[in-house]
Amino acid sequence: MADKSGGGREAREKQSGDGLTKAMGATAAFAAGYGARKLVTLAWKRITGKEPPSDPHDPQVSIREALTWALVLGASMETARLLAGRAATKNMRRSKSGAT
Repeated sequence: MADKSGGGREAREKQSGDGLTKAMGATAAFAAGYGARKLVTLAWKRITGKEPPSDPHDPQVSIREALTWALVLGASMETARLLAGRAATKNMRRSKSGAT
């Protein structure tokens, strides 16, 4: 009877390759998020002339400043993570298929 679980050598190679692709994508996304946070923090300091809010829940921080920081940082980090993860995954798949 045929094995319907796809448990052959090819399936195992595909699964291990997918794991490597996911790991590389996650690593690239983490690095991009870290870099984006550093870049946004530096830009915040240059534009506002002060440190970004370290605790947006602090009553000393205006709601406008807290919301602006949260929106700018969140959007920047997620955009960087998304683009880096997609690029890493695309490059890994391209290198596996032998395309240039």
